[in-house]
Amino acid sequence: MTLKLYAHPFSSYCQKALTALYENGTPFELRLLAHDDPQVMAEFAALWPIKRFPVLVDGSRTVTEASIIIEYLGLYHPGPAALLPANARAALEVRSMDRFFDNYISTPQQKIVYDSMRAEPERDPRAVAEAREMLDTAYGWLDKVMAGREWAAGDTFSLADCGAGPFLFYADWTHRINPAFEHVLAYRKRLLARPSFARAVDEARPYRPLFPLGAPDRD
Repeated sequence: MTLKLYAHPFSSYCQKALTALYENGTPFELRLLAHDDPQVMAEFAALWPIKRFPVLVDGSRTVTEASIIIEYLGLYHPGPAALLPANARAALEVRSMDRFFDNYISTPQQKIVYDSMRAEPERDPRAVAEAREMLDTAYGWLDKVMAGREWAAGDTFSLADCGAGPFLFYADWTHRINPAFEHVLAYRKRLLARPSFARAVDEARPYRPLFPLGAPDRD
């Protein structure tokens, strides 16, 4: 039975799951989430009332959250690339870096974007300033880590890189990475050159006008 992924190509968390699927050439059907398609939106809401995407459907099983989807694929639909190492200690480092990108790159980045979508009286300048400060701190920490690594957890592309790609992509659009953080910028460039993530980026290009802060003319 064909895997179904309920997702939108412009979403960073959907790109995280899509990168994993493309990395292994895993066949799946994209169920494009679009408000002008009430049928697919009703299917999505019935599967996951929380209404956060992506959502993977494998027969009678529904899998939520991008990181869990990637681990699930490795267990039930493995491909040539093991995105989570079999070695427990190596896997712990991958999961640790995955949480770093989720919590300290994606979360503050999205806080800035969501605030920009609010009506002026509802905006929270202090929270936005704190989010920008967090991003600068996270960039600085990551720059030291990536000084000695090709990929997030070492020499092998992993689950952590699947998230790092879209999160650093949009973070640099939202709060530019300081040129002094040369290792972070070089890592972001390697991610953009990775065929699996490059495909996800290309598929999202038609939706760039939707970026609330205005998509820069690059990448």
